Amino acid sequence: MRSMTGKKWIARETDKTRTRELSDALGTPPALASLLVMRGIATIEEARRVLHPHHTHLHDPSLMLGMPQAVKRILRAIDNHERILVYGDYDVDGTMGTVVLRRALELLGAETGFHVPHRFTEGYGVHREALEKARDDGYSLVVTVDCGIRAHEPLEWARENNLDVIVTDHHLPDEILGAPSAVAVINPNQKDCPYPDKNLAGVGVAYKLAHALLRERGRESLVGGFLKIVAIGTVADVAPLTGENRVIVRLGLNDLPQATNPGLRALMDVAGCGNGAEMRAYDLGFRLGPRINAAGRMDAARGVVELFEVKDESEARRLAELLDGHNRERRVVQERIVERAFAELNGDSDENVHIVVGDDWHRGVIGLAASKIAERRHRPCIVISMDGDTGHGSARSIEAYHLLDGLTSCADLFERFGGHSHAAGLVIRREHIPELRRRLNEHAAGALCDDDFMPTLNIDAELSGEDLTCAFAAELSKLEPFGAGWPRPVFSTADLRITRPPRVLKDRHLKFHLEDGDGRVHETLWWNGVEHDAATLPVGARIELAYSLETNVWRGEERVQLIAYDARLMME
Repeated sequence: MRSMTGKKWIARETDKTRTRELSDALGTPPALASLLVMRGIATIEEARRVLHPHHTHLHDPSLMLGMPQAVKRILRAIDNHERILVYGDYDVDGTMGTVVLRRALELLGAETGFHVPHRFTEGYGVHREALEKARDDGYSLVVTVDCGIRAHEPLEWARENNLDVIVTDHHLPDEILGAPSAVAVINPNQKDCPYPDKNLAGVGVAYKLAHALLRERGRESLVGGFLKIVAIGTVADVAPLTGENRVIVRLGLNDLPQATNPGLRALMDVAGCGNGAEMRAYDLGFRLGPRINAAGRMDAARGVVELFEVKDESEARRLAELLDGHNRERRVVQERIVERAFAELNGDSDENVHIVVGDDWHRGVIGLAASKIAERRHRPCIVISMDGDTGHGSARSIEAYHLLDGLTSCADLFERFGGHSHAAGLVIRREHIPELRRRLNEHAAGALCDDDFMPTLNIDAELSGEDLTCAFAAELSKLEPFGAGWPRPVFSTADLRITRPPRVLKDRHLKFHLEDGDGRVHETLWWNGVEHDAATLPVGARIELAYSLETNVWRGEERVQLIAYDARLMME
């Protein structure tokens, strides 16, 4: 049976003996224990850490290479009343990290300022011009957040001109050049760093520095209060929600109802998150995150830092509503650019990597367009916006392809580039794009096989209609937070009948009702189901559904809701 999304369904296998051992030891239902085993949780201690994260599960920041040198230099600057500039990035990760580090330095009495580059006039990363201005403005120390690991030339200029720089970053270093010249480089992904968890977001690395500083001055009790902000940046940056990130996000979510920051409270309000009591990782990634990101995508991201530092509630509300407005504008522009990007693609293209080029496309949304194309075509994708002869590109990849390795093989073609294994940015001259297309496709051809281009959907378990209860959904919620690296469990149920025509919501989503073999009716939502022609499913059709399980409260009544991912039409 062909699925409606074209994906291949793969049923996961579990170790039944290990599942039984975990279930007995933890007192959890076998289905929950099975999910833990399938996600690589091998021991009872690991399982307890997953189900009951605690601040003692966070690693000691002093384990990070460069941390002692960074702490020593910053505290000396504080004691000598030197001016410290926090140099962030314009996305959620960078702005949240800037907020965290600025607040920690403020608590220690530092004299600070901050700089967040403008996406369109400066671009990503550390720039010499900004460092020159910092020196001229009287700063003697710069601390980067979520950037700097590949800024070799600007940091060499800083060294030669007596401007000290400390780099905090999580992006992958240049394999040949290594870490840049700096007083200290704090990045778990740099060579010889013994830090146990390599998956921290940029805000997580900044938080580690804040922790080390506060502890050194006897104020470690304040560290936990930062986790709300760190959680937002971690989820929005799509960092894997495993290991330390899982602890950060769970504890941050737990603390959100106690938030007193006027800017955070105002942002939660305009995003429809209430007081934070029922918030999940989804809300951080799809409600708060996009509104914060919209500032840097559509205008200047420094407004985000100002929002989180403002003390007046009315001003906080004004700034939050401004971000909300930017996000609405972003949605409109994004839809237009995504449509144009798909129009540029050849429908029958057999390229291994899609490279889409457009003149004067809004650079704030090309990364989102690249994500959409990579998701729908299941090919690595680069979307490049040309400004004259210079193109700014955002790249996204599929699971099987290490994007940064591919870009590194074409390094001589770029003005600059950097990023992660599955997301990156670049600047390139127009005349080099044809050669990039040729060489990157050649590189991908050597790294990928036909099966890598087949999108898959992993099915955790097959359930019957009687399994779909609020009690089972409550057990599943113990595995929260869900996100990158720790996805929401996906189940399948066969022989479900459509009882009435699907209802289209907001021109994109579908709501329909499915009846199982015993007459139970299950409410189902399929986000963006219109894209897969699911609205054409006839009443009475028998389908096998792939879905996740959630609870929905309506007028005080709690009921199970199925969130559809795919469907296969069953033959009569």
